[in-house]
Amino acid sequence: MSKECGICGKKPITGNNVSHAHNKTRTVWNPNLQKVRAQHEGSIKTMKVCTRCIRSGKVQKVV
Repeated sequence: MSKECGICGKKPITGNNVSHAHNKTRTVWNPNLQKVRAQHEGSIKTMKVCTRCIRSGKVQKVV
């Protein structure tokens, strides 16, 4: 399964960790994804959704 939000499409981003000595090493920042049972496009699905979409109310959770 991909590390992508099912609602907004947020994906991992890459960049550099920079130390005090200015050494650069590559790193990846992953979005905070949670598995949620949600109603999406008229049907109930289990999908990976970022916490920002859950908090903002873009996802209707199914109990």
